Amino acid sequence: MESQEAPSAGYAEVHVVAASPEDARRVAEVLRRCFAATEQRSYPANGEGGTRLEFTVDTTRAAEPARSWLESSRVTEHTSQEPGRD
Repeated sequence: MESQEAPSAGYAEVHVVAASPEDARRVAEVLRRCFAATEQRSYPANGEGGTRLEFTVDTTRAAEPARSWLESSRVTEHTSQEPGRD
């Protein structure tokens, strides 16, 4: 696998590898419903018909239901520690 530079803060590079283009598009569609995303790029994954999709999601621009889930998980991370314990 080739080495890549990390994306800017607040962004995540997504790589989906699936047996068919339709399967890969379904996964990408779900992520796009949760986050703002760039246009996907499609490549053959192997010589047997697999598909690889690549795109970038903006994690700072989450849509529902991802936004409420992300906000509640942040609260849980900070409140999960018992008072008086370091």
